Amino acid sequence: MAMDVAKAVRGACAVLLCALWLPGSGAGASYPERPIRMIVPQAVGASTDNVARIVATALTREIGQQVVVDNRPGGALQLGMELTAKAPADGYTIGYAPIGALAIAPHLMRKPPVNALRDLAPVGQTITGHMMLLASPQTPFKTVREVIDYAKANPGKLFNASSSNGSPGHIGFELFKSMTRSQIVHVPYKGGAAAITDLMAGRVQVMLEGLNSATGHVQAGRARALAVTGPQRSPVFPGVPTMTEAGVAGYVMTTWHGVVVPIGTPRRLVNVLNANIGKAVLSAEGKRRILALGSEPLPGTPEEFWKLVRDDSRKWAEVIRQANAKID
Repeated sequence: MAMDVAKAVRGACAVLLCALWLPGSGAGASYPERPIRMIVPQAVGASTDNVARIVATALTREIGQQVVVDNRPGGALQLGMELTAKAPADGYTIGYAPIGALAIAPHLMRKPPVNALRDLAPVGQTITGHMMLLASPQTPFKTVREVIDYAKANPGKLFNASSSNGSPGHIGFELFKSMTRSQIVHVPYKGGAAAITDLMAGRVQVMLEGLNSATGHVQAGRARALAVTGPQRSPVFPGVPTMTEAGVAGYVMTTWHGVVVPIGTPRRLVNVLNANIGKAVLSAEGKRRILALGSEPLPGTPEEFWKLVRDDSRKWAEVIRQANAKID
């Protein structure tokens, strides 16, 4: 009799354990049950923020809970990543991470506060794109060659803006200066909107900025497009040459964004986020809005995203080493 009771107890425990481990069961089975905080490491109106808000809106529709954008610029894109890494690993804080935050800025710093591969976990890529070399309409520059010639004849007299230290616009321009052997002074801003405002006014003369924040200004004549940094011309600006076509042979810089979470976030929650982010960026509305900014939706698995981070991290670490670029 006692043996039968013991067997019954063991059986009940086994059933309970199985239930706890079954997908969709146990605590958090109906995730998400409340709004999700999306930390964006750039200011409102910056290149990353523009796309992040499209993704957040589309993800809200797909996942059934409000995705609230929380802009945390500063620290060469590392403040937002650090806040993400230190958040509870419960799926309710996610980080929207551009290439600059994960694969560029850490290599510019002596002691980066975040090691992406150690402190964060991948959810998945959202978009891919490239950048545009812009000139102020207050300058006479119509071509990349004119910028290079002026910079060489007047070393230190041209100023290039960027949305922040460690941003793709910063290090991408360092690569441009290295490849063209030109002396142009870097002026970092707290966000792309402020940088473009000063570019339009002529307080800075040139900058590299993502198509998703440059497009509207170029189409309105507030900034002048000189080249794009991708391997092919942009379908949004078929008349604008690539950097290689414009005379800087071999210059290519592609950009991307993705979503990360604190390390230790349960894989089941990561899978829910990944699936819904894929649906969000490929939805008719999400895709239309992303393409209108000059980027392309490109979702994938967490593993594919982390391979991209590793590969580009190695690439830009070498570029930064050769350029001897630093931000602290």
